[in-house]
Amino acid sequence: MEREQREQQPGRRALLGAAALGAGAVALGGAGTATAAETGTATASGPVRGLPVPTVIGHRGASGYRPEHTLGSYQLALDMGADIVEQDLVPTKDGHLVCRHENDITATTDVSAHPEFADRKTTKTVDGTKLTGWFTEDFTLAELKTLRAKERIPGNRQRNTLYDGRWEVPTFEEVLQWAEREGRKRGRRVWLYVETKHPTYFRGIGLGLEERVAKLLRKYGRHKKDAALFLQSFEPSSIQRLRKLVATPAVVLLSTINSRPWDFVEANDPRTVADLVKPEGLKWIASYAQGIGPDLSVIIPRTADGKLGTPTSVVKDAHAAGLVLHPYTMRNENTFLPADFRRGSDPNAYGDAFGAFKAYFGTGIDGIFSDNPDTALLAAADFRKQ
Repeated sequence: MEREQREQQPGRRALLGAAALGAGAVALGGAGTATAAETGTATASGPVRGLPVPTVIGHRGASGYRPEHTLGSYQLALDMGADIVEQDLVPTKDGHLVCRHENDITATTDVSAHPEFADRKTTKTVDGTKLTGWFTEDFTLAELKTLRAKERIPGNRQRNTLYDGRWEVPTFEEVLQWAEREGRKRGRRVWLYVETKHPTYFRGIGLGLEERVAKLLRKYGRHKKDAALFLQSFEPSSIQRLRKLVATPAVVLLSTINSRPWDFVEANDPRTVADLVKPEGLKWIASYAQGIGPDLSVIIPRTADGKLGTPTSVVKDAHAAGLVLHPYTMRNENTFLPADFRRGSDPNAYGDAFGAFKAYFGTGIDGIFSDNPDTALLAAADFRKQ
């Protein structure tokens, strides 16, 4: 079935996913929703329609096949049929938003080969981690555009290095324009999944992300509750700030079970992810967001030998709170798979990714981030028939 048909005729689980988002909106209070749609400034975003469930999110594009966060990676993910394509946002020195997984661009660009930028190499502490390299906030957009993207993990994905240097670092505005062009070409909306990276850090150096994101969402009409876009962040306060600016659906990302969001660390909030996935924590998230994006280990922990253990109650509890779940990240290579789904001794060879997808989809999650959208879509198709 063509994706256009799936969007027009969502299956039972797709409708359930929309209902779950709607429930989250009800929990936030329905009053003023019409005004939200008109102004984009509200506390609820309402149900999202047109996405099949399980939803396949192209993680940084199709980063299993192309260098991540490039227009080439985004285009391939869309061409493969990914339901949503993800972008991570960091700022430049002059305040432009660009698509990089981190502000440290040492591993994802050819900056080290540019002698004119040798003196920009520095050491910084970002979210408690000391890093040495080159950082987007030390470059103007014009300077950043002289660089070219490259494969982040060439040891694992040697074939992706074929495309090193082919694409530049895209701005978020360029991606929004690309999505509009592709939408017109395909006769349907192109969904995006947009993350604010290190928002507390950037606000602390005078480069706050949320206002810049909201300004572009408004410019391109993606600020309303029915926008074909999810906002996401590992810092709940960033989502809360965005909720005051736009009505776009939003998701709180959650790292491993014993970790703490960095804004919690900065605010001396003792809660961990373990606290946030308890019913009271999920209820708190549902008061301002429509979903959670937990690490896959929060859904099914791994045992001491690296195999999948017993699923937790997080899926059931999150659905009871009216939240959708889009966990991360599935990759095909052995080195990233649970031990019971690895095949052979080569860590970079493909393992039994379909078996792992089946285990995760079997928990009832509403979607998944994957570096390999084509594999994820085939796996998801078996569950979309239910």
